[in-house]
Amino acid sequence: MTDSHRIVCDTPEELTPGWLTEALGTAGITVAVAASRFERVGTGQMGTSYRLWLEYADPDAAAAEGAPATLVAKMAAGDAAARAVIGNGYRNEVSFYQELAHTLAVRTPKCWYADITDDNTCFVLLLEDLAPATPGDQVRGCSVEEATHAVVNLAGLHGPRWRDEALLELPWLSSPERDGAEFTAQVLAGAIPTFLERFGDRMAPEDADTLREVPEHLGDWLLTRPERFAVIHGDYRPDNLMFPAHGSGVSAVDWQTLALGLPGRDVGYFLATSLEVPVRREHERALVGAYHQALLAHGVDDFGPEECFEDYRLGVVQGPLITVLGAVYATDPTEASDAMFTAMITRSLAAIRDLHPFDLL
Repeated sequence: MTDSHRIVCDTPEELTPGWLTEALGTAGITVAVAASRFERVGTGQMGTSYRLWLEYADPDAAAAEGAPATLVAKMAAGDAAARAVIGNGYRNEVSFYQELAHTLAVRTPKCWYADITDDNTCFVLLLEDLAPATPGDQVRGCSVEEATHAVVNLAGLHGPRWRDEALLELPWLSSPERDGAEFTAQVLAGAIPTFLERFGDRMAPEDADTLREVPEHLGDWLLTRPERFAVIHGDYRPDNLMFPAHGSGVSAVDWQTLALGLPGRDVGYFLATSLEVPVRREHERALVGAYHQALLAHGVDDFGPEECFEDYRLGVVQGPLITVLGAVYATDPTEASDAMFTAMITRSLAAIRDLHPFDLL
């Protein structure tokens, strides 16, 4: 695509039949799009998504080529200042589909087109429409069956490029360093008073004490076990998973928090924030075991089940880190988002008290 397409496609109205024809042409679809319409879907704050319905000039040829009848277009959101702040997240997601997705086994939407401007403030993704699959509900959480499918899918993200040093050469894929880790700890410490002012009356008394303890360990936590790394999602939870109406094909979406790190961070974060506390306590061993067995199937043969459970224990610290920063810096808080953050923080702090991750540092 020409640079002009990269710049001008910033609203759904600009995704014209001509533009879509050219975009799909990069994926091998030769049939022209004759007409299209769109509607807004989802409630994302860091990006906007639209479902597109496409009509082709030659429907029979389009069907023969496997051209999509519907797509989801994901684009940037907010003003220039907001986009500049989260531009690296946009870059992460576009780069994931351009460079990584085809090398992994994680289920995620097929990407028909991905591009971003050089300043990372304007992007377009044309993604497979997963309907009738629907996103999970963070407040409701996951059933054990849903969680099992989710952790097996997570192994498909981590396993295929487990400790692959070629990942270290990707300039856009961040990995923790000491200065950055200490800065993140300072940012979290500064955000906690604001978070407690908003959410303290929704939390158990012991939660505040547990939360205040996290920043003093966070720098070391971010840097622990650097020899064991993989691509991590960073925000793997029900709202970022699509669950099918029937069957087990859970798919992961929203790759803006992608990074290199300890794979257990994804596992700990998912189980600690996405299961009710009694359910997590009863089933965490079996769920981590299902994840470990799936890793073995992807060729990870240097990682025992107890090591895996230890990394899961470490990973639960991802919960308060993402929850506090997400809540404090959310651009448009609502009662629904506050309920989501409350569920996440109370569950993850209970997991920290249960699993003592800082004893492993």
